[in-house]
Formats: sequence, structure tokens, C-alpha cells
Amino acid sequence: MEEERMRGFSQGITALAALLASTSTTALAQETSDGANNDDEIVVTAQRREQSLLDVPLAVSALGGDDLAQKGIDNSSELAAAVPNLQINSPFGNTQPNFSLRGIGVANEYNSNQASPVGVYIDDVYLAPRTSHGMGLFDLDRIEVLRGPQGTLFGRNTTGGAVNFITRKPSLSGSNGYVELGYGNFDAFTGKAAVETTLSEDSIGLRLAVNYAKSDGQMKNLFAGGRDPNSVDTLQGRATLRIKPGDGGLDIVLKAYGGRDRGTQAGVHGLGAFRTGLGFFETNESRVGDNNTDAWGFSGTVGVDLSEAVRLTSITSYDGGKQDLQQAADGSPLDILDITWQSKYRQFSQEMRLNYSSDTLNLVGGVFYGWDRNITDNQFNLPLPPAGGFYQHYRQVRKSYAVFAQGDINLTDQLVLTVGARYTKDKSRYDDAFAFLFLGTVDDAPTPIATTVPCATPAGTCAYDPAARIALRDTNNALTGRIALSYTLPDDSLLYASFNRGYRAGAVNGGGYTSSAGISYIEPERVNAYELGFKGRYFDRVLTLAAALFYYDYTNQQLQDTRPGPVSFLVNTPKSEVYGAELEATVKPSDGFSLNFALGLLQTKYKELTLQGTDLSGNDLPFSPKLTAQAGFDWDVAELGGGKLTFSPNVNYASRQYFSPFNTINAVGSPQVNSELQQKGFAKVNASLGWSNDSFTVRAWGNNLFNKKVYGYGLDLRGAGFPYNFLVPGAPRTYGISVRAAF
Repeated sequence: MEEERMRGFSQGITALAALLASTSTTALAQETSDGANNDDEIVVTAQRREQSLLDVPLAVSALGGDDLAQKGIDNSSELAAAVPNLQINSPFGNTQPNFSLRGIGVANEYNSNQASPVGVYIDDVYLAPRTSHGMGLFDLDRIEVLRGPQGTLFGRNTTGGAVNFITRKPSLSGSNGYVELGYGNFDAFTGKAAVETTLSEDSIGLRLAVNYAKSDGQMKNLFAGGRDPNSVDTLQGRATLRIKPGDGGLDIVLKAYGGRDRGTQAGVHGLGAFRTGLGFFETNESRVGDNNTDAWGFSGTVGVDLSEAVRLTSITSYDGGKQDLQQAADGSPLDILDITWQSKYRQFSQEMRLNYSSDTLNLVGGVFYGWDRNITDNQFNLPLPPAGGFYQHYRQVRKSYAVFAQGDINLTDQLVLTVGARYTKDKSRYDDAFAFLFLGTVDDAPTPIATTVPCATPAGTCAYDPAARIALRDTNNALTGRIALSYTLPDDSLLYASFNRGYRAGAVNGGGYTSSAGISYIEPERVNAYELGFKGRYFDRVLTLAAALFYYDYTNQQLQDTRPGPVSFLVNTPKSEVYGAELEATVKPSDGFSLNFALGLLQTKYKELTLQGTDLSGNDLPFSPKLTAQAGFDWDVAELGGGKLTFSPNVNYASRQYFSPFNTINAVGSPQVNSELQQKGFAKVNASLGWSNDSFTVRAWGNNLFNKKVYGYGLDLRGAGFPYNFLVPGAPRTYGISVRAAF
């Protein structure tokens, strides 16, 4: 079976390589006519300057606001439905999503203090806490997903890639806005609105936006009087002030945002004895908790033209937030495992960037400083005799300093050499850390009985000391960079070859609470990535294609090793290998019809890995399906009542993926059943039917129309001493209608 999968994968790679070669010839290529319509040109800032998407020698997916609506995406956790080789998972539903690009993610790590290896940004501001990544999507200009290490211009913790959410800012001309209301099953009500006013033409503008969503739980709880999991209660707002005085090159954008989520926890499948007779989207849980999160922030982006060729940009931000996640993790009426995850966040960042442009050179260079703090208090109520558990507290402070530069050198009119480098120094401090064993039920105040951190011996063997603390420090230095050659063919197709080095700073185990033995810093991750790609438009802009082949040499992936106790150790994977291919295509034969298609092929393998005394070499990396595909079309079916009726169905497919590095192997001498920790291949179908004119849009929509039963996350708990594995179902069928009025 494995040989057949490998043979099929190799054939896919070969076919795509042939496509890469063939599309660079005149068989598909045609000159774009002088009168071609450029309205669909997509401008991105993936290289920290404005460029056409087809001129960027990177694998980039760009999604505008209309794209998101037509694909049924209104939360960052749903982006995997539109981007090849992207997976998003979480044990907490939409909260604290884990992004995995081309197989690189946080693997089976679930602690809030770990940095994502896929950097997440809002308007070029890096967001350190993963809780803030689970944002509702509203009033966006576009989303850019950069696949592959971004160790030069984005830099911090981007071994897998980067996701940049770019909000709408005032245009400084006139006034506009919209109001959108929606209703769907699960008594779901949504409201979005934005208003923009120009206070001084071409000089001062203000834009305000708000997003609200509330719904009942999407999973039915059969416990008498129990709450339904997966409910939604979200409110977010944003204010953006833009000032562009006079005719000079000064442009100031000031932004403030805030939001909160108050939904119920994600539903789980847990203790098997209480799953009898239940449907996939049902549970029997006595303590469904809350997913309470808050996020806020301020940023200022100031750009000024120092000359016709030189522009200076400063980006300053201060952000904060907190999470209070109450998770019944047993999926039963019993108090087997109840956890409260509490963390408070603060972060500050400052970037100064200089852009230089001439006929022969485009240069971007700058400096970066980032600071973030995480203060965590977790409580684990376990089935101890008598009732009790562990309480954990720690503070983590990280500082990052970097200097970077990247230049595009025009060797000829067609050939461009890109060279870039970034030097990063990361400092991390883990202090004020302690943990203790306590007595008491979930409803009781904990009564400490023994200190477990700091304690070098097994839990329960060190007398309780309220003053006991542990502290650690670590410093990492890294030189990352990029070198690429890109060539523009006579038909304007772009061919490129690149080498990129990515880096993710070392980390301390946030899950160590049973003894000091589990608390230590581990080595940074590093990726050496090689990529070949092409982009182009053909048949007078009817066909747009982008494709890439890539190979990664991946060392020291950071993942959790959960052992009986339960004891969690954060460890490094010595060596891994990742390779694959991607294809994105759009066909637009007429103004009223467009077809889009994306394909991702992926092969991942641990070359060296041993966990719990078990050799896992040769296993797949978690959340790495070998095949992902998305396809859909937008069809203007008819002109009706002064507007257009548009049908937009889409389907996304993912082949089997594992949730654990063990795949289907069980640790030697362990009661693990790791074959449960996977999701077999599945396809989800979404669709919308909308009518719109210049002022109004009415859209009926449905997601997961065939009610596909899919797991999104799984964690080994049998190996940690619990009598079940923890599995999180994905969303069921949802549908509704929305009305939007623009002015």
C-alpha cells in the first residue's frame, strides 16, 4: 500500500514537472493584447513593496473580501478551504488555531506559550500569541498566504510561511460604507458594518468597522440540562485614521481594534463508554465550558518619501489580550479530565524599513524589535484518589532583535537576481514558575498538598513550599536568508528558482507541571528550502497559472512527547524531509464565468525520531495530507431585476492526515490506540447563490452541504494514563442567508 501511495505521489510530481516545462513554451503562451483588461490584476506586498502577484517569485495565494464570502470563509480557521497545502487545527475549536503550511506547524503542541512556525500578521504587524490568530474576518482588503520559509523580510518564527491579514484603510476620497445582516441554522445571527468618511479630501479619512456573530452550539449535548458545545458569541471593532497632509510623500495610518469571544468550548469525543448511541455531532458532557478570549491593540504606520527613489516606513504596535478556556476534555458526565487554560498576553513591536527603487535595483532593508509576555495559570483536575489535580503558573518573556536587507538586481531586462539576509537574536526568559499537587473537586478551591515544580523527583514527593520558584533563560542567534533567480519570458511568464533558510526560536515546555524534569529549553528549528516555480497568463488572459516544486531539509521540529504520569516533554525531532508540488489556476473565458482550481501534493517523513522508546522514523509529520485540492466557479447565471444572479459552488478535498507523530504505531508497552488519531480523506462542498446590483447583495449560502463527518484534531491520552483518546469533530452543515446594503 505504501509503495502504491508513493508511486501515485511520484506520478503527480512528474505530471506537474511536465506542466512546468510545457507552459513555458509557445504552446500555451500568447502575447497579452494592448487592450487587455487589467481590472483583475492582484497587487500584493509579499516582498514588502507593491507588486503584481504574477511578478513575485514566491508561492503566494491572495484572497480578497469577495473571494472569502463566496467560499464561505468568515474565520481564519477556515482558510484551509482555499489555500493548497494549508491545514488549520485546534483542540479548542476556532480558538488558538494551529496553522500548518506544507507540513510545517506546531505538530501536536497545544500550550499557549509556543510560537507558531507560520507567522501571522495584521497589516505587517507580527502577532505572537496564538490565541489572537483565531480572528473573525471582516472589512479586509485581502489575505496573503506566503508558503515556504520567510526568513528574510518577515523573519520571526516563519519556518513554514506567513499569513498577512490586510485591512481596508481610508481611500481619502468621498464617503462609503455597508451594512450586512445574516441569519442561519443554529439560530445564527451575524452583522457586519463599515463606514468611511473623508474629513479632508485627499488628506484625512476615517474608517470604522464592526463584526458581530452569535449562534447556538453546533453540537447537541444530550446530558440533562447540559450546554451545547461550539456556540458563537463574537464582537469585534476597528477604527482606522489615515492622514496624508499636503502633496508630499507623508502617509500616516493609525489603527485601534478590540474584540472578544464568549462561545462555548469545542465539543469532544472522549470516553468511549459514553459514546454509545450518540451521533457524530452529539455529546454527553456534564461540564461544557466557555472559550473566553479578548484581544485589543494599537498600531501606527508612518511612510514618508525621502526622495523619488527612497521611502522610509515605520510600523509601531502594542497589543494585548487574554484567554480563559474551560475545557471538559473527557466528553462524558464524569469528571475525568477538566482543564482551565488561562493566559494573559502583551506584546510590542517596532520595525523601521527603507525601500529604494531604481531601474536596476529594488532594495528593502531595516531593523526590527519585538517583545512579548505570556503569564499563564492552568488548572488540571484529574481522576486522582481522592479528587484533585495540578495547578501551574509561569511567566514567559521573549525579545527579538533583527536586521535585514533584500535586493532585487536587474541583471538584464528579463533576468533578476534576488539576494537577502537577516540576522536575528532571540532572548527568552521563563520565570516565576511553580506548580503544585492539590486536593479538591472541579467546583472547589484547590488545597495544595505537594510542590511539583520545582521538584526533581516524582509528583507528590516534595513538600508543599508556597515560595518555591524556577527560572530559566535562553538566547538564540540565527542567520537566515534568500537567494533567487527569476526570468521573464517574452510572453510575460515568470520562471524562478530559489533557496530560502527559515528559523524558529528555541522554546521552553509550557506543559511541564508534574516535575522540573519536563522543563527545559530545546533547540531552534531550521529549514533549508529549495523551490522551482512559474507564473503566467495565457490565451489573452483567459488562463492564469502558478505552480511550484519544493524540497525542505527540516531539522529540530519542536513537538510534544506525552508520557505516563501524565508528563509532557517538549523535544526536538533531529531530521525530517518535506517535498511536494502546488498548482493554482484560474480560467475566465467570459466576464460572466470564472473557474478556479488549486492542487497540493505533499510528502513528509521523519528521517530520525524516537518517542517513548519507539522508533518512528519513516512516519508522516502530523497534519500533512498527501493531497489537497480546491475547485469552484463563479457563474453569472442571469440578469435579473437590474442585477446579476451568481452561482458560486466550491469543493475542497484533503487526503488522510495523522494527528500524532506516532501515526498508527503504539508506543512499546503502552495502552495507546494511535490508529484513532487520524482523519481519512474527505471532501466538503460549499455553495452560494447571490443577487447583486450596485447597492444591494442578497446571498443564500451553505457550507459542508453533505454534512461530512470530519475530525479536526486528536491527542493521545491513553499513553498519558487516561482510558481514552481526545478527538475534536469539525463543523456540521451550516446554511443561511445574508443581505448587504452598500452606500
